Amino acid sequence: MDFYENVLGLKKTGEWSNYASFDVGGVTLAFELNGMFQMYLLVDNVDEAYEKLEEKGVKFLTEPKDQFWGGRTAEFVDRDGNKFILESFKK
Repeated sequence: MDFYENVLGLKKTGEWSNYASFDVGGVTLAFELNGMFQMYLLVDNVDEAYEKLEEKGVKFLTEPKDQFWGGRTAEFVDRDGNKFILESFKK
């Protein structure tokens, strides 16, 4: 995580024992200790974004669901298998 924060100069937006997230121009870049890459896409409404993307044939790994930390997410993969997470927060 030191590389992303101190070398690239990204602002750390969250850190837990096994996870850290950084702001990259309004997009959240997140890493788990196991080295898994995840890209979070902040949207106004996860359910609406889920429906629109599903209609376009996007392969979702999870349906929209509330998270214990206050967000709502839905996970999908692109054609190359890269994982993305739609994320919104209750207002």
